[in-house]
Amino acid sequence: MTTGMTNDLEDIENAQGLLRDAIESLKEGFALYDDDRRLVMFNQQYAEMNKGVSHLLKPGLDWEILMRETARRGIYADAVGDEQKWVSDRLANGIEFIQDFELKETDGRTYLVSVHPTCSGGFVVTREDITARKQAEVEERDGDLLIRKVLDASSAAVTMARIGDGQILYRTPAALQMFGPTKSAREHYVSPERRADFVTQLLADGRVDDFKLDLLNADGNIFPATISSQLIDFKGEEVIVTSTIDLTIQKETDAIIRQVMEAYPAAINMTNAETGQVLFATPDLEELFGPANNSKSYYADPTERERYLEDLRKAGTLKDRRMEFIDAKGRKFWGADSSRLIEFNGEEVIVSNTRDLTDELALSEELAKQRELLFQNEKMSALGELLAGVAHELNNPLSVVVGHSLMLKEEIIDPDLTARIDKISTAAERCAKIVKTFLAMARQQPSKIEPVDVASVIETAADVVAYGSTSGDISISLKVPDDLPPIAADADQITQVIINLIINAEQALNASGRGDHIELSAISRPEISMVEVTVQDNGPGIPAAIRARIFEPFFTTKEVGEGTGIGLAFCHRIILSHGGQIRLDQSSAASTCFRITLPVASDQRSEVDAPTNPVTAPANLRALIVDDEVEVGQLNAEILRKEGFEVDFVASGEEAINRLHSTRYDVFLSDLNMPGVDGRQIYDALVARFPEMLKRTAYITGDTMGQTSLGLLKEAGLPYLEKPVSPTELRDLVRQLLADQEEMPDG
Repeated sequence: MTTGMTNDLEDIENAQGLLRDAIESLKEGFALYDDDRRLVMFNQQYAEMNKGVSHLLKPGLDWEILMRETARRGIYADAVGDEQKWVSDRLANGIEFIQDFELKETDGRTYLVSVHPTCSGGFVVTREDITARKQAEVEERDGDLLIRKVLDASSAAVTMARIGDGQILYRTPAALQMFGPTKSAREHYVSPERRADFVTQLLADGRVDDFKLDLLNADGNIFPATISSQLIDFKGEEVIVTSTIDLTIQKETDAIIRQVMEAYPAAINMTNAETGQVLFATPDLEELFGPANNSKSYYADPTERERYLEDLRKAGTLKDRRMEFIDAKGRKFWGADSSRLIEFNGEEVIVSNTRDLTDELALSEELAKQRELLFQNEKMSALGELLAGVAHELNNPLSVVVGHSLMLKEEIIDPDLTARIDKISTAAERCAKIVKTFLAMARQQPSKIEPVDVASVIETAADVVAYGSTSGDISISLKVPDDLPPIAADADQITQVIINLIINAEQALNASGRGDHIELSAISRPEISMVEVTVQDNGPGIPAAIRARIFEPFFTTKEVGEGTGIGLAFCHRIILSHGGQIRLDQSSAASTCFRITLPVASDQRSEVDAPTNPVTAPANLRALIVDDEVEVGQLNAEILRKEGFEVDFVASGEEAINRLHSTRYDVFLSDLNMPGVDGRQIYDALVARFPEMLKRTAYITGDTMGQTSLGLLKEAGLPYLEKPVSPTELRDLVRQLLADQEEMPDG
């Protein structure tokens, strides 16, 4: 090859390189096809604009194949659903000169496509992404349309006109109605000089607000008006947008406003700031202060207005400034004044509204008392939590004492030992009763209606009051027959009602120094299916003047800090919620006697009176007990072993779950609150891995106060016992579990 030929080839390669660089530098997509409609070359922009088929773009690609693939893949919006026809139309038309054809893809992109035939029979395709431009055009068009719709619907008289000749480019229907079909805004002005002043000010400031002048309406009549205008750029031209208000209508409106203000039920006043002269006063203000000519007479302290005016001038507005005033009758009162300083007819004027705070201050004082009451309630709630905590800590050791004493009582037949064990058992059960009473006082939950032994409720209430009483001179006696039917009630709440009545009686006896005895009694009222409970003292009684109010919330005759006035209201609400009645027996003025009637339970046999039988466990029944209190768990295990069970005891929830994996159990008794794996995790494991154990499981717990424990017990719906637990209660629980299994066999 000669040197000349080599140079020619290098020139060609350089030229091709320059061509490729030039094509790549284009912001448009570029593709060259030969006379066989095959792709010769393309730039990166072209590939990115055909990203749906970009992997097919290679030199030699047939244009027809490219069309069919784009149609098949749903790239172009107008090809979707009719791909074959779309391709056929393009093949039939051939390659023609196309200039700026908009092509929309299904992904929302829009391209401006041009096709130019080449001299050699091929063609060049260029693409420009105009998505943003089309979106902007749509937004601008929609924006213009929206603005026009808003303005057309507006009741404001708005015009848009050129600055020079005043030609009107747009007006709202209200402006057309006001001025008629004028061509130029200059026709609206009475005085050309006045318009010139307005335009001069507008050009200097860019906007003018509330410019007052006379204009001509559609009928050619002069009317006073105010205009507000602003210079804006509209399609490259500076124009004036003007809003016009007909002051004739405003004057009529002012008259209506004055009429409304005079009828408005508020003490509103307009006064001269400097002199205090009353310019306008509503009837309510005149009723409050009288028909005064000067507002300075309103103030209890004459110097107060000077301080008030100084503060108002600094701030411009004042809200609810508290000051002492004098009303029309000469009464001093505290009021709240809300004011604004305005200019009216060239003078500094105060517009104010004055409120008499007498009732509000009284209400505020009452709210303060209620907040104090709430504080006292919170303290009582804290005390309840303390009682619950103490009771919870006592539950486990009490369970051991109660359980072992009762078991010894069942096992030992020696009379002397039995007598001693009876004393231990009685004392332990009394402690357990106190603990459960503490829990009843602390517990806050909806009524649980069940058969309740009236005698037990009265005894519990008397015991609780006796434990906390500091008055040893007052005795409490009980007259309760043994054959009373059970009532349908929440034992905790009825106990609390009786406790409240006893404490009230004690306080009344101590305060008066008269009386030393309280009697609790009950009788059956079969004619009305009720049981009547009476709490009566031998004190001075309740004065006749206040007897009708004793059940009113927050009514009390005690000194501040000694009573809240909610005790009897609480008792009344509780008794009514049980379908009963509580009343003050007014037959005797020498003592206080409250009578409570409560409905008899439909089932005349209380659960606590149900006969207890041994579990009589069949052979080979197995039980699993888990409790982190080892002594409690071992005691319960011993009780079940005496009933014939094979018992496994573990001290952790993790070990209990391991035992469930390896052994089948007929009864599973679990504690709730344990370190590590607790009652919640055990329940979740039963649901997930041992569902057959759910009907064999019960909880024994010392915590029924916590929200977590209550939530779990409610969600699981499993039976449970509250510590301390007696052997009889444990046997009954196990018997119930076995009975439920017989009613619901596996499978």
